[in-house]
Amino acid sequence: MILAGLFAAALIALPQTAEPAAPRPMVVIKEADVQVEQSPPPHNGVGRSTAFRLSDAAPGRNFEFRKRILHPGATIGLHVLTHDEIYYVVSGQGEVASDGRTEAMGPETAAYLYEGADVGIKQVGDEPLVLIIAYPLAARTQ
Repeated sequence: MILAGLFAAALIALPQTAEPAAPRPMVVIKEADVQVEQSPPPHNGVGRSTAFRLSDAAPGRNFEFRKRILHPGATIGLHVLTHDEIYYVVSGQGEVASDGRTEAMGPETAAYLYEGADVGIKQVGDEPLVLIIAYPLAARTQ
C-alpha cells in the first residue's frame, strides 16, 4: 500500500508534457515560381547568378534550402557564417574557400562549413556551377 502511494505521488510530480503540435501540411515549390536573377551574387560576390529560394514558400520552417546557379566567372563573396552550412554541387566546377583554405568541388561533392568560418565559393570552368545550399535558421519562421 505504501509503495502504491509513493508510485502515485511520483506520477503526479512528473512534469506535464504539452500536446504535440498539429502537423503542418506539406508545401510543394516549383523552381520557376521562386527563380530570381541576381547581379551581383550575395556577400559582395561578382558576376551573375540565378537563385531559387525554395524554402521561402514554407511557413513555419526552421532551415533554408536553396538552389543557386553561379554563371561563368561568378562568386559568392567571403562572409563569416552565423550557422553551419552545406554547399552541394549538382553540376559544374567550383572552388570553395573556408578560413583561407581552398578546395576544388565538382558534381556530387559537398562542403560542410562551420559556424564562425569565413567562407565563399566561385565558379570555374566553362559551364555554370549549380549548387544546393542548406542551413538552419536561428528561429522558426512564422
